[in-house]
Amino acid sequence: MCGLAGVARFGGHDLGPEADSLLNRLADILHHRGPDDREVLRRGPVGLAFTRLSLVDPEDGSQPLVSDDGDLVLIANGEIYNHKELAATLPSDVHLRTGSDCEVLLYLYRLHGLDFLRDVRGMFAVVLWDRARRRLVLARDRFGIKPLYYHRNDERIILSSEIKGLFADPATPRRFDWANALAVPSLAAAPRFSAPELCTWFEGVTSVPAATIECIDLQDGSSTRHRYWELPVEPEESGDAREITERYAELLAASVRDCATADTELGLFLSGGVDSAAVLALAREQLGEVHTFTALSGGTRENGDAESSDRLARELGVHNHQVVFGPEDVPTADEWARLVWLTETPMAGPEVYYKHELHRFARQERPELRGMLLGAASDEFNGGYSGEMGTDWTSFLHSVEGMSRSTWHDREPLLRHWWTPSGSFIDSRALRELSGRTHDAYTEYLGSEYRKMQQYNVWHEDRTAAGSGVEARVPFLDHRLVELVVSVPERLRPELLWNKRILRDAVRGRVPSWVAEREKVPFFYGPGTRHAYRMLVRLMQRDGRDLVERALSAPGAESFLDTDAINAALTGFGGGNTDAASVEILMRVVNMGLLAGMAEEPPTLSDLSAGAVRTALPHGVHPVTETAEQFASDVAHSYTPDQVPVASEALLVLSDVEGTCYLAHEGQIEFEVEPQAPILRVVRCIDGEATLAKVLGEAGVALPDVSEELDALLEQRLISFED
Repeated sequence: MCGLAGVARFGGHDLGPEADSLLNRLADILHHRGPDDREVLRRGPVGLAFTRLSLVDPEDGSQPLVSDDGDLVLIANGEIYNHKELAATLPSDVHLRTGSDCEVLLYLYRLHGLDFLRDVRGMFAVVLWDRARRRLVLARDRFGIKPLYYHRNDERIILSSEIKGLFADPATPRRFDWANALAVPSLAAAPRFSAPELCTWFEGVTSVPAATIECIDLQDGSSTRHRYWELPVEPEESGDAREITERYAELLAASVRDCATADTELGLFLSGGVDSAAVLALAREQLGEVHTFTALSGGTRENGDAESSDRLARELGVHNHQVVFGPEDVPTADEWARLVWLTETPMAGPEVYYKHELHRFARQERPELRGMLLGAASDEFNGGYSGEMGTDWTSFLHSVEGMSRSTWHDREPLLRHWWTPSGSFIDSRALRELSGRTHDAYTEYLGSEYRKMQQYNVWHEDRTAAGSGVEARVPFLDHRLVELVVSVPERLRPELLWNKRILRDAVRGRVPSWVAEREKVPFFYGPGTRHAYRMLVRLMQRDGRDLVERALSAPGAESFLDTDAINAALTGFGGGNTDAASVEILMRVVNMGLLAGMAEEPPTLSDLSAGAVRTALPHGVHPVTETAEQFASDVAHSYTPDQVPVASEALLVLSDVEGTCYLAHEGQIEFEVEPQAPILRVVRCIDGEATLAKVLGEAGVALPDVSEELDALLEQRLISFED
């Protein structure tokens, strides 16, 4: 991982010496991305700044890289995993002068022009200066894993790996883009497909699109875009489940092998689920000893992640650091503001916070560590969310179709009138065509996941790692792997993609069977969610609501934020009503205000305190049985036995032919429970009049036996309590 930055003038004018201070300022701002080396180059109309994190060829991989004839100059962030294979395809008179995996890009461009990334496999952001053609070539990998932003006007373009770098130039606007931010469906947790365009959150800031090469003519400033890869939209017709699964296993092993290649130490985030377990098992074959890192919080103790990670590490013989997030550990306003400024997104929440802290601990504990292997981005394409959106593949598709319809109703509101709760008299295919929907809803869903991943997943994975000078590596985003799963024949989707079956079967025999079949548990959602959101509420309320007051005083806040509603919500949260959805959305609203304020007067990241680095459990200490006292203050409940539990009118108890029971809310499955589960007996005894003590007595259940489930139901507003 490295930091890229640059500035170029249009109209054939050279940069003057005054540009040197800007280039050095850019390098300073991006120092955290590349603490091992820095280079600044100014020549003619172009200036480039590069900060380096050394993972491959630490002794001989400095940039900028220059072609043998001097016509091409390149800086790149990322890894070209197949650089040796690509080098073998170059003409015999080409002699690479460094061990850098990125040098091959110079000669691929000279050989193939704008098709130079066609066969490249890796994650990268590229700035290439073609001096002969007087143009800049900007490019990013297929999934946008590595970032690249710019601002341009009639006179110049400024580039940076992070948005905060663009603010080094006074000509870049320093304003949060309230209007476009509020139009991002995922920001408000709306059940819609992702917006077509990536939102950069700031006015005048453009992101080079993923899988795209953008050419900028330095003479007249004109630009063109060439997309060199597309997510497949048509499923294959041939193939059987066994062959596809075997091919998946081969590609996953190859991708992990690529990502586990480095000349420095690599670590791994271990969640205890099948995704990170698969990466660990495959990487361990290549790396041998590997240190893994797990978040130990109230939530991960409760949902089984911490215990599962500990068990898996023991069975595979690797070191697992259980990094403690205790019930009283709440970041200060300054520490949270720094996290938001580092990540440059209002979507910073508990997941982002935990990962940021894990990276900080890992880098302190293992000073030579430079890269982190992740199990991220498996759910998006392997069917990881299917079980959360339905009870089987058919009901999952029904949910997907509903999201598709709602999304298109937003864009074509006149068609909304033809849909009623009982259906429509108009053929759904005709409505689909009128609204411009050319593919089936599942294909639209995949496209939405592709865009969502860029807006949230790879965005925060890059920044949280970069903040500690670590490179995040994502084996599940090998484009060959993604192409395979999105092209699974329609007839085989239920068999291979329901509940990530293709992955579970592919790693059978490589990981213990119990983890291969372990049900998906999100990083912090699900059982134990209340612990993470209690932390957010305490954060917003601490020090006289300092963080919230900063957000409310930011530019634009007076026009877009409802101060009374925000304060009323915080007061309600103080009474114990920490409903997950509303807490997270309020946190995002506060984050928007923080970004608006910091953009106006951009702080220097190194001047902001991240607080003390966390500690981990001593090696060999069980993360659950031996930490009960440490987490004792995190089990208080917000209700008493003399209060009356009231079930939501939209709460339903369902069961299938096999006897498994489900709790559904507004048609959405929220919990799966065994037929004899104590909580099920309690729910059936709730009549809205009896106290909790009486309900428990009728159900023959003690409060400690169902307290966790009651907390979860309360969080999701499936039940409430009245005095």
